Amino acid sequence: MNKTKTKLMAGEPVLGGWTLTGHPAVAEIMAGEGFDFLGVDLEHTSTSIADFYHNVLAAKGTGCDVLARLPSCDPVIAKHVLDAGAAGIIVPSVNSPAEAAQAVAMAKFPPEGTRGASLCRATGFGKNFSGYFANHNREVLVVVMLEHIQAVEQADAILATPGIDAVLIGPYDLSASMNLAGQLDHPAVLEAQQQILAACGRHKVAPGIHVVPTDAGEVRRRIGQGFRFIACGLDTLFIREGCRQMLQARTEK
Repeated sequence: MNKTKTKLMAGEPVLGGWTLTGHPAVAEIMAGEGFDFLGVDLEHTSTSIADFYHNVLAAKGTGCDVLARLPSCDPVIAKHVLDAGAAGIIVPSVNSPAEAAQAVAMAKFPPEGTRGASLCRATGFGKNFSGYFANHNREVLVVVMLEHIQAVEQADAILATPGIDAVLIGPYDLSASMNLAGQLDHPAVLEAQQQILAACGRHKVAPGIHVVPTDAGEVRRRIGQGFRFIACGLDTLFIREGCRQMLQARTEK
């Protein structure tokens, strides 16, 4: 079983890096730094399935699980990234029980799901087909993103869906859906997050959130609140913040 799912099942927090660039060198660097997982964003970027394939290859041997944040709840793209070797999928904008059920189904083989089987990279191009097929449904990680006020209102119904391993709150989209775009500390936005957190507890689903700023203190605070699936920063922010720190030499004496 992949490390991320094993730790979540044990009740431990997991920390994942997040990449917008989709470049395999960035994936290799981040995966090698000790993150439990690396989320490769295919929703808000130009990252292609071919790019994702090379990200998976770049992270091979690091012990870091590579997850694909899909562009939508799309079974065809889910099949492509899983065939390429994704340890799981992160499905955006899940706002109803029906979408939650589809997210699970497209990640799993029959009879639990609808994913098609093939002699793809994930099976060693057929060499490990039997073992992969037998174990995949147990090992694949299914994460649904609750990032709209509609999802908050239906959180219990969504999380009652069998097969969901974790939730990831998208704080920016959630705030935007409440006409509070970017106001992440607004009391109404924080209350919506707490409603999701409580629903996760009732349904024994690991709660998660994206801590966008490169702030270890904020990660610790979120873990203290009970979040266990934490997406940390962005590769673009890590690069930008490193540049800014170095350029302080122009003004510091």
